[in-house]
Amino acid sequence: MKKLSARRRHPLAAVVVLLFALAVTGGLYAAFAPAGKAQADETAQSLAIEEGKKLYAVGCASCHGTGGQGSTDGPSLVGVGSAAVDFQVSTGRMPAQQPGAQVPRKPVIYSQAQIDQLAAYVASLGAGPIAPTEKQYDPAGADIANGGVLFRNNCAQCHNFTGEGGALTLGKYAPNLEDVSPKHIYEAMLTGPQNMPSFPDSTMPEKQKKDIIAYLQNVNGEKSTSPGGLKLGGLGPVSEGLFGWIFGLGALIAVAVWVAAHTAKAKKS
Repeated sequence: MKKLSARRRHPLAAVVVLLFALAVTGGLYAAFAPAGKAQADETAQSLAIEEGKKLYAVGCASCHGTGGQGSTDGPSLVGVGSAAVDFQVSTGRMPAQQPGAQVPRKPVIYSQAQIDQLAAYVASLGAGPIAPTEKQYDPAGADIANGGVLFRNNCAQCHNFTGEGGALTLGKYAPNLEDVSPKHIYEAMLTGPQNMPSFPDSTMPEKQKKDIIAYLQNVNGEKSTSPGGLKLGGLGPVSEGLFGWIFGLGALIAVAVWVAAHTAKAKKS
């Protein structure tokens, strides 16, 4: 009878053992899985930095110094952050072909993976603005009207009120923003490349940056129209004044000559 009673307790004991095993397994996973994931992320980041350092030594060190400290040919990169690297390299401005008043946009020579590696290495030299995610610069649902107000107050002085660019001093210029991607516009506002002032989130929050991007996409989109007719490249009063001076004054001179010629003929007759 004792043996039979002992056998009847076995199923309950098996259930208890199974629950205990599951609890222990769950506790071990919670304890070790996050650490393993963090270690994997850290390893991937270290590899990206190492590869970026190699790319930097070949394409950047001759101007910016072997450790990013800068030189007479290029500024220091310590603290510029990954956002500045992504903007400059993915728009082809860097590596620069030659020094000048302003480095122009040109074809990109690195893949996006290589750009990310370069950005990781430069970011490791000192904390700086981080490259934005798609969620940060996606203008879906943004306030276009508010973006127009912000752009005219902060950007139109250089880029013209529709973002078509304009001339600055000493050979510098504000580039045309018509075909610039939302990511690069966001990064430019965040980092202030070349002659442009920076607008960090403490000065211009993320939502306002998205409003500006939405405004630029609207005024430069396929459906946009110019209510004033011929806009002369949209470059503002400089091009308009030049047009008026050359063609307007030229037309007035031509009319004056025509009137004088016909008046002289009338007197002779």
